[in-house]
Amino acid sequence: MSHAHALTPYRDSSPAARPDRHDTVNPLLTPNRPRRPVDNDEYASFARRVLRAYARRVATGDIDALTAMTDLSAEIDAVIGQAVTGLRSFGYSWAEIGTRLGVTSQAAQQRWGQSA
Repeated sequence: MSHAHALTPYRDSSPAARPDRHDTVNPLLTPNRPRRPVDNDEYASFARRVLRAYARRVATGDIDALTAMTDLSAEIDAVIGQAVTGLRSFGYSWAEIGTRLGVTSQAAQQRWGQSA
């Protein structure tokens, strides 16, 4: 039960996936625009449900998809690096980031400092 498309890496081309690209919104055109609320807790819950559903699908006998599933671990590490880079650009300290991750500020900087 092999799915070749499951092994094709996903290429996210959205602006959020490209930390090297700046926001393209012209602030002069939208000076009084309120910041849109972000429901990160709900989004994280959704992502967990998707991952668990994926595990159940793989567990039904699609052993070839196991490789693609383990590739998700590397992808998650990469996007955590992007998130840390974004938080650092917003002015969060390594101590604040480390506290949220349950590690020291030095450990956070050693792990994600190259990407920041």
